[in-house]
Amino acid sequence: MARLPLIDPDTTSGDIRTAFDRMPVKLNIFRMMAHAETNMIPAMRLANSILHKQKLSAVNRELLILQAAQLEGGAYEWRQHVPIALGVGVTQPQIDAVERGSYDDPSLNAAERALLGFGREVVEKVRVGDAAFAGVREHFSDQEIVEAIVTLGFYMMMARLTEATETDLDPAAGMVVYEASKKRG
Repeated sequence: MARLPLIDPDTTSGDIRTAFDRMPVKLNIFRMMAHAETNMIPAMRLANSILHKQKLSAVNRELLILQAAQLEGGAYEWRQHVPIALGVGVTQPQIDAVERGSYDDPSLNAAERALLGFGREVVEKVRVGDAAFAGVREHFSDQEIVEAIVTLGFYMMMARLTEATETDLDPAAGMVVYEASKKRG
């Protein structure tokens, strides 16, 4: 059971109520985030830009999100993003490799291995070593590298939110939410 009560969407007003009314599924992560009223809408806009506006490919984005969830112990994010990852083209062997932390797995191509090696250092060390940075530079533009860092940071934050508050896991609805947010842009 969550350490804080989940906000009832029917008790909200203004922009937060509008956001809840547009959601096909009122996930517990959003019901927890609603406690931070002034942060919820900007966080949702950032999430939407990560999911739908980045130059970084959807496959690479989802690999990074799953990596952040795996490294941070973010069970909530893992549950919601595995279906999204599969939906955008990540393979089950790739998901299994990320879950094991096997970033040299043959299911991953050279660019994905470099990206996940870089991502591990972003999460675990913050300051990325020269070899990992050079590896990611071989395959990704400056924009994509910064987008990768933003993606990792955002999903690290979300894992901390759900884990620190022990937010109850919802059934996997990530792809439904993902598709709905794509339509809203």
